[in-house]
Amino acid sequence: MGADAPSHVSGFDVETLIDCYRQGLFPMAETRDDQTIYLIDPEHRGVIPLDGFHLSHRLARTVRSGRFEMRVDSAFSEVIAECARPGPGRLETWINAPIEALYGELFRRGMAHSVEAWFEDRLVGGLYGVSLGGAFFGESMFSRERDASKVALVHLVARLKAGGYRLLDAQFITDHLTQFGAEEIPRAAYHRQLAATLSIEADFSRLPIDSLPEVVLKAMAGA
Repeated sequence: MGADAPSHVSGFDVETLIDCYRQGLFPMAETRDDQTIYLIDPEHRGVIPLDGFHLSHRLARTVRSGRFEMRVDSAFSEVIAECARPGPGRLETWINAPIEALYGELFRRGMAHSVEAWFEDRLVGGLYGVSLGGAFFGESMFSRERDASKVALVHLVARLKAGGYRLLDAQFITDHLTQFGAEEIPRAAYHRQLAATLSIEADFSRLPIDSLPEVVLKAMAGA
């Protein structure tokens, strides 16, 4: 597609979804109750440079404190459900039931993952996305405790760097993401980066799930 305007698709299945990611497209819905799926190919794409991730001293201290118990892929469907809930400043969501079902199938295939922050045995923050070659497509995140989603993002970046990934797609730039070094690049530049990563054999599980905070921070630093 050559414009920001979404393109409606019908008969959408998981194989189509995988092919869309390979082409640089991603799906959205207008609202939670709208069953229609649209494909998006924005003129400018948000990415988070893995080697340029900005980790503040305060957030590093929070990660180091171990305040949250971090888990991976233990509550994937719950993470999507939380991401789909309305929140402050967000009365609607782009995650509808068909999209939830599609990502559930990707998860069962080992192609989608969640990084979760738990506190006192409660899921209080996290994110999910799609892994394809050396690219990870971050889809959505949520937070019910201060810094929970931020710590999940740090753990995600550490995991991607340890696993040999080269691209972290953030889709759209937000004020929340710019603090981590997220930037916008033109569509053509994004497609070139994506094409260069698809043949990479990255490993989302290379960093052990039970890694201590210091190990995570060393992975962030590329050590």
